[in-house]
Amino acid sequence: MDRKQALKTMAATTLSSVALPQFAKSMNALSDLKGNINHSACQWCYNDIPLEKLCEAAKEMGLKSIDLLNPSQWATAAKYGLTCAMAYASDLGLTKGFNDLSLHEKLIQDYTTNLPKAAEAGLKNVICFSGNAKGLSSEQGLENCAKGLAPVLKVAAKYNITVSMELLNSKVDHKDYQCDHTEWGVKLCEKLGSENFKLLYDIYHMQIMEGDVIATINKYIKNISHFHTGGVPGRHEIDETQELNYPAIMHAIVKTGFKGFVAQEFIPSRQNKLASLQQGVGICDV
Repeated sequence: MDRKQALKTMAATTLSSVALPQFAKSMNALSDLKGNINHSACQWCYNDIPLEKLCEAAKEMGLKSIDLLNPSQWATAAKYGLTCAMAYASDLGLTKGFNDLSLHEKLIQDYTTNLPKAAEAGLKNVICFSGNAKGLSSEQGLENCAKGLAPVLKVAAKYNITVSMELLNSKVDHKDYQCDHTEWGVKLCEKLGSENFKLLYDIYHMQIMEGDVIATINKYIKNISHFHTGGVPGRHEIDETQELNYPAIMHAIVKTGFKGFVAQEFIPSRQNKLASLQQGVGICDV
C-alpha cells in the first residue's frame, strides 16, 4: 500500500473526506521537524485507528515512536521505522503495582521475561506503576515498591533498560493511586539508587496534583526519563483551549539538555483525531 492509498484508507476510517486534503497537506508542512524534541504518541488515545495506520500517519508527521505498546505490538512499530519509547512489560495495569507485596512474584516474572525481549527489540524504556494505596501509608508503599523493584533493576541494568514509574493524579482520574506526587517518586529513586530507575513525568497529571510544572522539571530532571502531555482541564487537545503553556514547558525541557521523548497523551475531542495529534506535535516542536 503506497502513501496515497493509505491516506484514502485513513479517510474512510477516521477522517472525513473534507478534512483529508488539509491533513495530507499539513503533514507535508511538518515533515521537517526541528529536532530538539523526540516526538511520540500514546496508542491508547487512538484505539479506533488500526495500529498499522497510526504508525504510518505518525511516521509521516515526523514522530519517532508510539508509546505504550505491549510486546506483541513492538514489531508493528518497528516495521514503520518507529520505536516504542515507553513500553509495557506487564499486563497488570496501573491499579495493581509494586506497592502490593502479593503481586511481586508476578511482576518480577513479567519484567524478568520481557526486559530481555525489549532489549532485543532495541527498546530502552519500560513503564511501571506503584498501584493504588489501598490503605498503605506513603512510607510503607515506598518500602514495598523498593523491595519489588530491586530484583527487577538488576535485570534492567544487565540489559541497559530504564524502568520508569509513571506519576498519575489521584484527584480526578486515578483515585487512590500512590505515586501521585513528584517528591514521592523522587524519594523512591533515591532509595533505589539505580540509574535504571526513573520517573515518567506526566505533565497533565502533575499540573492537577501540584502545578509548578517548569520549576519541578528543572529541579528533578535527573530523575525524569520521559514526558507525557495532556490539556488541563479535561485531558484533551493541548492548544489554547486549556491552561498550560506547552511551548514554554517544552523550551524548559530542551534547556535542561533532556534527550528522551515527549509523547502526546491527550484524548482528541475532535472528529479529525490525527489532525489533533499533528497539532499537538507542532505545538511541542520548539
